[in-house]
Amino acid sequence: MLQAQGLLVDDDSRCVHYHSDKDIVALQCYDCKKYYACYQCHNAIEKHTFSPYPLTLTLDKPILCGSCKQTLTYEEYTETGTCPYCEAQFNPACQSHHSYYFK
Repeated sequence: MLQAQGLLVDDDSRCVHYHSDKDIVALQCYDCKKYYACYQCHNAIEKHTFSPYPLTLTLDKPILCGSCKQTLTYEEYTETGTCPYCEAQFNPACQSHHSYYFK
């Protein structure tokens, strides 16, 4: 089962930086392919900076739902604001960090 990496990550992928009830998404760094709770956790742990995922790779699944641990495509992640597998709600404020995670 996939788990999000990061600083003080709980069972639902919340970290020291983002820890509201809806902060349950982990995102994959394009370079190292590891799922991290956030780019700040990634950059604190890895020797390289977080590399955004290209949105041209539409079949890839760079998002991990922290609630059910299913991986999602970008379309699945953005379609309804909830996980299509477990219906857990995602934090809509994450869109303000879009450029850190996707290109």
